[in-house]
Amino acid sequence: MPIPAVRLNHAVLFVADVERSIAFYRNAFGAETVAYEPRMRAAFLRMPRSTNHHDLGLFGVGAQPPRERGSIGLYHLAWQVDTIEDLDEARRTLVGLGAHVGESSHGATKSVYAADPDGNEFEVMWMLPQSEWGSYDNAAPVEALDLPAEIERWAGVATAGELVPREVTA
Repeated sequence: MPIPAVRLNHAVLFVADVERSIAFYRNAFGAETVAYEPRMRAAFLRMPRSTNHHDLGLFGVGAQPPRERGSIGLYHLAWQVDTIEDLDEARRTLVGLGAHVGESSHGATKSVYAADPDGNEFEVMWMLPQSEWGSYDNAAPVEALDLPAEIERWAGVATAGELVPREVTA
């Protein structure tokens, strides 16, 4: 019988320097440290709009040579944003951090790619409304992303579902 999983709850990464990685994910995503276990060199982070206990675990293992790209193991994590404007903001943030490594359109999703200080790749993605998937329903092409055109077409369309509401600033 298949496992009745409903979603991936969190990811855990081995990193060289826990403090450096905490700072990176705080600067990139605004993540907060919800638990820190110094004896294990482990930190557990939550994204600002998450209702999860933690979304990312970081376990410090000390400096090691990076894993060769394309070798067996995790390729990347994907963080979903609510609007195409959020994706544009993510791109600017990642470029500013020197972490941006690429971007693409996968039809139903629009993606920006980056790498953390240890070379762990991640994706920040925005998903079209499901009613608009059309021919992309069962496809995942890799095409160039024209972010300005996507912003023009999808401005203000929120698709992430039930998220913690954004804080209203006065």
